[in-house]
Amino acid sequence: METPEFDLTFEAAYGETVPVAEGVWRITCNNPSPFTFAGTNSYLVGRGQEVALIDPGPENEAHFEALMRALNGRRLSHIFISHTHRDHSPLAARLKAETGAITVAEGPHRAARPLHAGEVNPFAESSDSGFVPDLVLEDGAGVEGDGWSLCGIHTPGHTANHMAFALEGTDILFSADHVMAFATTVVAPPDGSMADFMASLDKLLSRSDRIFFPGHGGPVVDPPAFLRGLRTHRRMRERAVLERVKAGDREIATMVKAIYASTDPRLHGAAGLSVLAHLEDLVARGQVSCEGPPGLLSRYFYAD
Repeated sequence: METPEFDLTFEAAYGETVPVAEGVWRITCNNPSPFTFAGTNSYLVGRGQEVALIDPGPENEAHFEALMRALNGRRLSHIFISHTHRDHSPLAARLKAETGAITVAEGPHRAARPLHAGEVNPFAESSDSGFVPDLVLEDGAGVEGDGWSLCGIHTPGHTANHMAFALEGTDILFSADHVMAFATTVVAPPDGSMADFMASLDKLLSRSDRIFFPGHGGPVVDPPAFLRGLRTHRRMRERAVLERVKAGDREIATMVKAIYASTDPRLHGAAGLSVLAHLEDLVARGQVSCEGPPGLLSRYFYAD
């Protein structure tokens, strides 16, 4: 299987309520960046007078007003949070106060592993660490409302508490930041884990969903092929990292310059964390060794 074909043809339609499926509407926040693409997608779900919202987005006045308009007199009963990065969850507090909706998520923010001695979490500022869901949703558990039923699928990797949501009775999965059509997902320790991410890809491959609505950009229209492509891409990146270590590169910064030579330099910091995620996995599997615990400043060696 070849690597995935990314789709950059997305019209954000900021502030508008865009129907994307029967009983499903997308509202995109005007917060574009190298990491959020055109902005964060929020989704309203439901055919009746009570609806659910998936990923309210960041603190953004215009987006709050757009979401309130999108309700169009309907009651917001539940707010589902895919994960607790600040481009996805913070607006939940204001919407809950305004509507009385119940917040639902896998759990509060947490790192994928304990921090090493002296290690600083680079995602502390971008994480919504104060969020605590009203309802903790276990893997495979569901919540029903008026004309909708959503099932939580725990998909750690991007974050430890990342959850996708399947719309029961349809072939739709809201894949958030685990699978996006426009690019590969950032997997960056200590928030993320490459081993978890790969296992979550396999988990989604075992399902029969036929369309993914992601947290950024347009839909993934052939999920099985795209998932296989993402898995191939990650395995190729892993081989590239391993080859750099074999060639004598000892530091992540040196590896990034070689592996990501054609990547926007603004993303090299994230690329370094992605390389670290692969190295953590390779060290755990005994293919690479390092001085001390794996970290951005550690030195790495090929394990013969």
